[in-house]
Amino acid sequence: MIVTAFVIVFAAIGVFFTFVAAVGMLRLPDVYSRSHAATKADTLGAGFSILAVAIYFGTAGEILRAALLIVFIYYTNPTAAHAITRAAYSRGIDVWTADDREEGSR
Repeated sequence: MIVTAFVIVFAAIGVFFTFVAAVGMLRLPDVYSRSHAATKADTLGAGFSILAVAIYFGTAGEILRAALLIVFIYYTNPTAAHAITRAAYSRGIDVWTADDREEGSR
């Protein structure tokens, strides 16, 4: 009963952060802001979802695999986002500013 409650809570937190990442990808104006949303929120969402799976199955092997997966995701997501934003900067993609918003409304 308590294990089920923990699974539900961690899965709900994971879904929430993944939803926030998806909304950030759709709503934010430039590649730099979008990569920030994807990196922070999606990493947390995946971590909590995997934690829920680890608690649900509860065997030592599954917990170890889930822990290794969380560590892998926590290292690779920020690294990939950094590589994407660095490539965007190298290609000369401009950062969105408030002036861009004012030009679009004219």
